[in-house]
Amino acid sequence: MSEDQVEKLLKRLETAWTAFTASYAGLPDAQLMEPGVAGDWSVKDILAHVTTWEEEALKHLPLIIAGGRPPRYVTAYGGIDAFNARMTAEKRGLSLADVRRQLDDTHRRLIAFIERAPASQLTRETRARRRLRLDTYSHYPIHTSMIQEWREQRHPGEGR
Repeated sequence: MSEDQVEKLLKRLETAWTAFTASYAGLPDAQLMEPGVAGDWSVKDILAHVTTWEEEALKHLPLIIAGGRPPRYVTAYGGIDAFNARMTAEKRGLSLADVRRQLDDTHRRLIAFIERAPASQLTRETRARRRLRLDTYSHYPIHTSMIQEWREQRHPGEGR
């Protein structure tokens, strides 16, 4: 697979990431901590959630690329919703600064992983590419929309 295809993948991921980070850019810390963006989640909780799924990608992609299969969330945690609830509860106590740091560090590690990974595993439709897509560039827009909608409803015109 060519470097062009890897660059195209990285560009796709970066475009979705940029839209995600823009969705909360300019909001004061107090607003980032307000619950109600998605259920009782705040923007801070969403940032921690996105980090969790990038961490999951980093944990499971090497196994998938090697031909293995990660444990199923339904078996290991009682399903995706239960996993999300557990991870949210675990990260709720983190400071906003820690959540931001983890978000940035994890995203940097993910990009570095993609740059090093076998291109053939990520530039065509493979189990690894599907996992990457679900955990990242098709996941970010879900939360981008949530934040944008909340922002418009709660804080119209602020920070823009």
